[in-house]
Amino acid sequence: MKTIKLLLLLLFISPLALQSQRRKNKVTEPTIKLEDSLFQGLKWRNIGPFRGGRSVASTGVVGQPMTYYMGTVGGGIWKTTDDGITWNNISDGFLKTATVGAISVSESNPNIVIAGMGEHAARGVMTSMGDGVYKSTDAGKTWKHMGLDETRHISDVIIDPTNPDIILISAQGAQYGPSSQRGIYKSIDGGETWENVLFIDNITGASALSMDMTNPTILYAAMWQHRRFPWTMESGGKNSGIYKSTDGGDTWKQLTEGLPKEMGKIGVSVSRANPERVFAVIEAEGEKGGVYRSDNAGKKWTLINKDRINITRSWYYMEIFADTQNENIVYVLNAPVTKS
Repeated sequence: MKTIKLLLLLLFISPLALQSQRRKNKVTEPTIKLEDSLFQGLKWRNIGPFRGGRSVASTGVVGQPMTYYMGTVGGGIWKTTDDGITWNNISDGFLKTATVGAISVSESNPNIVIAGMGEHAARGVMTSMGDGVYKSTDAGKTWKHMGLDETRHISDVIIDPTNPDIILISAQGAQYGPSSQRGIYKSIDGGETWENVLFIDNITGASALSMDMTNPTILYAAMWQHRRFPWTMESGGKNSGIYKSTDGGDTWKQLTEGLPKEMGKIGVSVSRANPERVFAVIEAEGEKGGVYRSDNAGKKWTLINKDRINITRSWYYMEIFADTQNENIVYVLNAPVTKS
């Protein structure tokens, strides 16, 4: 038993001693480049929490590689600080509704977390509508309601990477009827007040929002004309489209060159590795639907992949994410997850 304890003690102390020696001698660790081929033998597995239901919102934390937040559609907000080995519910007693549509952590102040409520997948068995925006200033320990009660379903929360007081949210709005509380909202005082900076009409909401993280004044918004009835779903129309702002959301211009004239639900993402490159996954008729790409910051678009696997069950899913390190890597989240 003493031998085992000694071995365990050595296993614990040795790395610490080595780190101390390296710091003392100012040893620089070599940079190791990991290739995708090294991970081909790995498989996805469920890391929980095993609470049932589903999730449409999650985020990591810059500088804290083992910390993640997850917003569920029926169980509030959960957090892990050990890479998903354990999860804790951090929103019980604070949230008035349980369904989370989007969640984001400030890059400049990781204590600030913003959650947008309301599942944004327009499913026939949606858990419930949301009641606006909640904010935590202590890394999820406590939460405060920040308004926008009637936005109902929030698809994205974007925090300016240099100024956590600047927050933008994309609101899809009520699913089963017209409402004016939809579109893009912006706050410049940390969520205390909000301005609706992009509004089309009372049945066109915002299905996605992406910020150029190298220049936070540049924004891309996907607007979605839609309405759900008990017996059917109307998705798309002349008011669906992609809009761009170059002044932080004060003014917007619709992008049209190379895009279908009529679109349904849209996902959009600007590359952090190359902000001239913007991706969109677009629901449209026939062979017009698929993955589009712009290589000049949205001026002109090209359909680069029309495989309908990327737009299957569009109003349930339709999200796209540009890799932050490699401009050629992009992910589409639909019925399956696909990668290019």
